[in-house]
Amino acid sequence: MNAVVELSRTAFDAVVMDLDGVVTDTALLHEKAWKAMFDGFLATRPPAQAEDHRPFENQDYRRFVDGMPRFDGALGFLTSRGITVSAEQVHTLAAQKDSDFQDLLAAEGARLIPGSSSLLIALRRTGFRTAIVSASRNCSAVLGRAGLTDFFDASVDGVVAAELGLPGKPDPAVYLEAAGRLRTPPERCVVLEDALAGVEAGRRGGFGLVVGVDRAGHGQELLEHGADVVVVDLTGVQVATLPAMEGPRP
Repeated sequence: MNAVVELSRTAFDAVVMDLDGVVTDTALLHEKAWKAMFDGFLATRPPAQAEDHRPFENQDYRRFVDGMPRFDGALGFLTSRGITVSAEQVHTLAAQKDSDFQDLLAAEGARLIPGSSSLLIALRRTGFRTAIVSASRNCSAVLGRAGLTDFFDASVDGVVAAELGLPGKPDPAVYLEAAGRLRTPPERCVVLEDALAGVEAGRRGGFGLVVGVDRAGHGQELLEHGADVVVVDLTGVQVATLPAMEGPRP
């Protein structure tokens, strides 16, 4: 299941990748922030027969919030636990999660996932166009802290999605927007994703190759949701060397 993938300019022109959990380890910070917020909320909520107040778990993160816009993720998790609150309270919880995430980012930073730097350099050298996608509104800050801003030709994050009214994953809208900004049809683009909703978005969008990045032992789920192949991290994604007489394409 944990294969090695080689990307060639013969088959593809662009690579669109998710940020958190694919390029940087900030998915761990997002999960910590969601857990802190939800566990605090659940611990203070009065018992109710139809509601499940068990602590937030990794499975909840993967199924309901990973790769999703904050409001959608918060609402999805609460609904899964039989909890109904006002839209205003959902927004309040989502805002608390964002505050917790920013505190964690300031304290722990944005570390690169193995293979990120070498892959981005190889993609640049061979003329691939690149875009970053993130449901987070903190994408620019994370890229800046990681020193990666100049490696991407386009960015579609939570701020852009809100401005354009784009639905969140598993709808393919954010990935299709990224491909459009790269002036590349989806079938000539590769998607790199670690979230179940993300690989499903890549499949729905008709992208030429959807690579699931599995750092937590959930490769089979990624395949079931639309990944063509699964790698453990970006060291499993290689870039074919261009022939000596061929330079990078425009």
